[in-house]
Amino acid sequence: MTRTAFRLILLISCAHALVHVFELALPSVEQMIGEDLVGKTAAENKAATGTLGMAWRLPFGLLAMVAGWMADRYGSRRLLIVYLGGCIVTAVAAANSHSMTPLFVSMLVMGCFASIYHPAGLSLISRVTTPETRGRALGWHGIFGSIGITAAPMGAAILFGTGWLGWRGYYVALCIPAAVIALLILVSIRRIGSTREPGSQVGPVAEENVPFQRGPYMLLVASGALSGFVYGAFLHFLQRYLDGSGVRPESVSAESFRNLLAAVTLSFAVGGQWLAGRLARPGRLEWLQVAILAASAPCLVLMGLATGWFCLVAACSFAFIHFMTQPVYNSLIAQLVPSRRRSTGYGFSNMICFGIGGLGPLIVGRSTDNLLIYCGLAAVVGLSTLLAAILWWNTRSVSTGAPPLSPENE
Repeated sequence: MTRTAFRLILLISCAHALVHVFELALPSVEQMIGEDLVGKTAAENKAATGTLGMAWRLPFGLLAMVAGWMADRYGSRRLLIVYLGGCIVTAVAAANSHSMTPLFVSMLVMGCFASIYHPAGLSLISRVTTPETRGRALGWHGIFGSIGITAAPMGAAILFGTGWLGWRGYYVALCIPAAVIALLILVSIRRIGSTREPGSQVGPVAEENVPFQRGPYMLLVASGALSGFVYGAFLHFLQRYLDGSGVRPESVSAESFRNLLAAVTLSFAVGGQWLAGRLARPGRLEWLQVAILAASAPCLVLMGLATGWFCLVAACSFAFIHFMTQPVYNSLIAQLVPSRRRSTGYGFSNMICFGIGGLGPLIVGRSTDNLLIYCGLAAVVGLSTLLAAILWWNTRSVSTGAPPLSPENE
């Protein structure tokens, strides 16, 4: 990997961290929003903020296909600036919302801009890496994403612990790092003199000639969609779940403590991303995806049964294992889709995965029974594991020369 490619990957990874900061900003403050703008029972507040989560996540997924097409046509770097600028504007709009309706619209539009990141950023990384270096690059990319996921509740814990800012000031504060990263990407464009990806020829030319493997790709996306549903539900109500563990010291505010516990939980996701990035290599991706998904289901069952500090232990174990899927999954996408169509391939994947994931907060928000919720999510992960196992079996059959289960390749 060249020094230029490495610097570009770091910059893209910082933009990745920010998209997850914006994603986790709402879960970090959803209980405060419920108390401020809904002001009803805990169950009614949860249902209302679950609707806000759906408003953010649905366009985050459903517009990713369009974003992928635009990245292929206009260049990933230019689209990354549009994403950051749009999130800044909508964060300011959210901070100035004084009822649920304008806040709902702000979340909806913010999700639209945030949908640009994954197809644009992942495609750009896949084009400046080779199959041998891609797993590690996507591992670092995933680590930065997990750092962003961790930073959102950690920042909230610090700010709310000091009493300097409420949830409105928190959204305004998020605009500062977004503006810095946008400026750095703009400078990188001017240095290159083009929005076309200069490193797009780094990978082997043979990658351009690999046919689109439609059947395996659709199996992978279907498995990812079910995993995305669990991801969306887990993240949106993580603070609420940990708040219900009843372990908060009297001397610490509820707003600060639940976000601190969430930050601890999501820091384990960083370790999972790092380990998966080290393990993700061609030839082992399919079975690795199956193993990770299968190992994460029992952790969800434990979350449903746990009480007290065991709630934190169960949540940490799930975060460590389940987040390992991301670099493996994204490496598989690059393996199945030709380089020239990767933005669209990642875009369709994110449209389905995050689109279905957007339903997670809405559906889970209708129940307050943790055993029902997390055992149900474990069953969804089980279905995702089954689809990943079929993909593994089918690709093994093709690689060994045996007839596949169905005609998969074009």
